[in-house]
Amino acid sequence: MMTSKRKFATILAFSLLAPAFALDMTDVFHTLSNPFYNMVDPNEGLTSFSSLNIPSGGREESLGGAFTGLCDDICFFDYNPAASCLLRKGEVALFHNSWIADSNMETLAWADRFNDLGLGAKIKCFYVPFTEYNYFGERVAANYYSETTACVNISYNFFHGYYFKGLAVGTNLKTSWRSVPDYTNNESNSIIKGSGLSQSSLGLMADLGMMLSFNALKNFDSRDPNLKVGLSVLNLGVAMTGFGSQGSFKIDDPLPTAAAVGISYRLFKRLAFCADFKQPLNLQDFSKSGKWSAGIGVDFTVTDYIELMAGFRLKGANPRFSLGTEFKVKKFIFDINYTLDLTSSINPVNHFSLSARVGLGDHGRKLKQERCDDLYTKGLDEYAKGNEDAAVEYWKAALKEDKAWTPAQRWIDTVKNSRKLYERVLDIQSLD
Repeated sequence: MMTSKRKFATILAFSLLAPAFALDMTDVFHTLSNPFYNMVDPNEGLTSFSSLNIPSGGREESLGGAFTGLCDDICFFDYNPAASCLLRKGEVALFHNSWIADSNMETLAWADRFNDLGLGAKIKCFYVPFTEYNYFGERVAANYYSETTACVNISYNFFHGYYFKGLAVGTNLKTSWRSVPDYTNNESNSIIKGSGLSQSSLGLMADLGMMLSFNALKNFDSRDPNLKVGLSVLNLGVAMTGFGSQGSFKIDDPLPTAAAVGISYRLFKRLAFCADFKQPLNLQDFSKSGKWSAGIGVDFTVTDYIELMAGFRLKGANPRFSLGTEFKVKKFIFDINYTLDLTSSINPVNHFSLSARVGLGDHGRKLKQERCDDLYTKGLDEYAKGNEDAAVEYWKAALKEDKAWTPAQRWIDTVKNSRKLYERVLDIQSLD
């Protein structure tokens, strides 16, 4: 039995392993990026609210953003809104992502599942210092440029059964506000009131998603599906500017709309792979849509409380490499991620993200599953003893707990069919 001190030391060692290893690999990763120089995207940076493309941080970033077909925790908001109804447990989470050029992303999220219904809400804020200097190098204005997004989610899992895990569909409804601080006229060094508001912007948008969950070539014992396929369309909507100027507002640059498809496959109980493909869509001019991006990730469960993750994403000319660790302490789940991001600069950019999640429980779903298991097993025992009536009663009780408990219904049908066959044989014998 591992002591609490040894358990903490093990968690700490694995948590520090990925970042320490990655920092020594910078030159190697820079060399690996050279073959992708011919993939520069001429349409990069033409959209507004680019912060919508920045990951909140944590587990999904550790997997290279290849999360569209996985989405097994609260990070689903930015990848596939259909996943909230598939969560094993509800969660409340806080994310911090230390991004490039002194910018940061802070996120607070909640999501929960009520049988086949999923609900969630999230607010995230991207901010970077804004400092203005005059011709003499004196600071005349200092504030923050920020982009804040609020989101609500709803999803539902249709056709959920024992073997086929259902078709989940969902949507996010989002609103974003880009806040530009007031600036000076560079003559009198006086702040122009409302100058920032005239360049601020309001975005209204929605995400749509769906996900299929089922088993395929499964070689381990688990009730969870080992194969998922997800589809999503993100950031459908419009952005508007000009709120502080005279006259009406105008349509801003297009939002970072994108279509994505992803897949995840759990090869073994402790080893999962995921991949996705994303195509940006410029809804104002499709000819100016950005180039595709793709990501892959691997998740290895070391123990019940430690996971190691690695990911790679190619976006434009430069790749992004990431390593991360997740560890659990009772109801708390912590993620530490290191990313070598060559996507945003010709020089390697190292940044870290942290997340802390709290499990809210599963509203008794695990206990219900255990009761169904127990009733189903008792029914098999009675059937083996020849007590068919008692067996059927146990299986009916299991179906009352969960109407999707298909094996119980199949055994009930087997008993009914066998009795009909027996009665038919008796009828034939009586005619003879």
